[in-house]
Amino acid sequence: MKNIIQVAAAELGVLEFSGAEHNPVIVKYAKESGFTHITDDETPWCSIFINWCCKEANLQRTHKANARSWLSVGKPVDDPVPGDIVVLWCDNPNSWTGHVGLFFGFSRDKSQVFVLGGNQRNSVSVQGFDSAKILGFRRLAASGNLEIPKPGLKLDSRGEEVMKLQRVLIDLGYNCGSIDGVFGPRTEAQLIAFQKQADLQDANGVYEQKTKNKLESIFQS
Repeated sequence: MKNIIQVAAAELGVLEFSGAEHNPVIVKYAKESGFTHITDDETPWCSIFINWCCKEANLQRTHKANARSWLSVGKPVDDPVPGDIVVLWCDNPNSWTGHVGLFFGFSRDKSQVFVLGGNQRNSVSVQGFDSAKILGFRRLAASGNLEIPKPGLKLDSRGEEVMKLQRVLIDLGYNCGSIDGVFGPRTEAQLIAFQKQADLQDANGVYEQKTKNKLESIFQS
């Protein structure tokens, strides 16, 4: 399971070619995402890029090239974390046009939202947008079922199993921040909050078999 922020960040700097030539990397985003009819880098490609990133990270996709299609995938959230989808309007709030990227953070006064995405100044980049143009945030699930991690995780654990735990916690509404595979204090605090809410006797922030059993009972119900 890849981290979508890492997937997108690895593409930073990919730029449209000027003139008649087209950047084959941008064409690759389209082809590998199923948009085989798009063979240039001039077609608006913000949604194409996010579809490609989601494919690489094994997350839900829209399979559509229009930005606003992302308002109907995943679930709406009001407390975005880095890697959530952010959709913005361009011409006006009621038009069909828009822009989509990955939420990266807010400015100190919340007037700007920073977005990691494609087709931003003709490139993959991080750019600030007016927060007043936000149409919504969406949190994506894995393209298949969420995987319950193996037990034995605690503060300072790292790796794919931690990413699974973070994704499950976020899906349940426990905001542990980025899905980065690092079991830090925030992940520990949110795990404790879940354990307390679940009435588990050992609400100690250690992910062990009893916590795993509880998660399985929730997702199998």
